Amino acid sequence: MEEKKVVTMKGNPLTLTGNPVKVGDPAPDFEVLANDLSPVRLSSFAGKICLISSVPSLDTSVCDIQTKTFNEKAKALKDNIVVLTISMDLPFAQKRWCGAAGVENVRTFSDHRKAEFGEAFGVLIKELRLLARAVFIVDAKGKIRYIQIVDELTDEPNYEEAIEALKGIEG
Repeated sequence: MEEKKVVTMKGNPLTLTGNPVKVGDPAPDFEVLANDLSPVRLSSFAGKICLISSVPSLDTSVCDIQTKTFNEKAKALKDNIVVLTISMDLPFAQKRWCGAAGVENVRTFSDHRKAEFGEAFGVLIKELRLLARAVFIVDAKGKIRYIQIVDELTDEPNYEEAIEALKGIEG
């Protein structure tokens, strides 16, 4: 499914493909690759609250800031919360970036192989085969509780809003 919703990059409209999710929906399962190339499914985090940060590429300044910001905020979160960053970057590049950036509280995953996450959550950009900048929160029972799709790819998400939503879920 294509949605002309949309996000822009420097004001130019881009087409999101996949199945847009809504708050209250069960989170669709998907497979991505960990930095060691092992497949990981969202369902492997069952029982945990997941904050999913979707970025176009860790090698861009806004994605770098977004991931580092969530890495800092993750230090104060409870043990039942995991922060995942998903991009189309190759796992090798993600591992290199995390090491150089000192990111230890966020787990990075690559959707480059099948784009299952992008398709399942409706954030795959057709023209670029990159992921839109977005934040999703999935509760411990696998239900989507928060969605923030950033309208302009070069803008950062509203971190405070996402963390407040997370605090409301963790109880």
